Amino acid sequence: MKLGVVLMYGSAGLTPPELGRAIEERGFDSLFCAEHTHIPVASTRTDGRPVRPYADTFDPFVALAAAAAVTSRIKLGTAVCLVTERDPITLAKEVASLDRLSGGRFLFGVGAGWNREEMANHGTDPRTRMALLADRVRAMRAIWTADEAEYHGKSVDFGPLWSWPKPVQQPHPPVLVGGNGPGTEDRVLNFGDEWLPQSGPLADMAEFRRRVTELRQRAENAGRGPIPVTVFGVPPDQALLSEFADAGADRCLLALAHLNASQTLAALDDWARLIRT
Repeated sequence: MKLGVVLMYGSAGLTPPELGRAIEERGFDSLFCAEHTHIPVASTRTDGRPVRPYADTFDPFVALAAAAAVTSRIKLGTAVCLVTERDPITLAKEVASLDRLSGGRFLFGVGAGWNREEMANHGTDPRTRMALLADRVRAMRAIWTADEAEYHGKSVDFGPLWSWPKPVQQPHPPVLVGGNGPGTEDRVLNFGDEWLPQSGPLADMAEFRRRVTELRQRAENAGRGPIPVTVFGVPPDQALLSEFADAGADRCLLALAHLNASQTLAALDDWARLIRT
């Protein structure tokens, strides 16, 4: 099983190029970046955790492009890109540009978002965000894979257009669909390539194993290959990582948040001992 790192929030530690180099030097598989364009002051979380720290996030495409310039091996991903807060035509070009500039190393983790006030500020109705996510991803797939792309959906509608560069990865970078809700597997099969669940909301390892098994069986029934699974926010515990690997995880992401430079390097040194070659 691969082991990566996700930068949740905090811009006062290592810069993305420094972090990318440190992650690659220690043998990690990947660097992922979370996304929030902003955090409305009035917003809250259902679990009661403070929301202000989420306001301190790099733009993931700028951060990952900077990391791509000084690395050569690690995968670079979003966990997750809030597609419901972005224009799909512009976002399709950002994804293709980053994939090409990184030499085909981009993993496109997508999600609809949890902060209803945040998405509302972007003109998105929280009640229909899942349908909007699906429509925008399908539209981007059309742009990545056709020289003259067009798409006609309920929330995205455009006639034939030209847009280059195209991604290095064919037919496009993998779309990792984030989420743990009951409809997530449907979305993975409908418009995604991989599943990106969070470890925290899982009831137990039995639930994870069951859902991975059922997802892959559904994929096989539909004539698709096995669906890769990346688990987001796994604690740095060897026994737990081994359980996820045995239950079907292909990659686990350890979360960095609000650490200064020396603390970040110390954490990465400690976590590097968990990497299995």
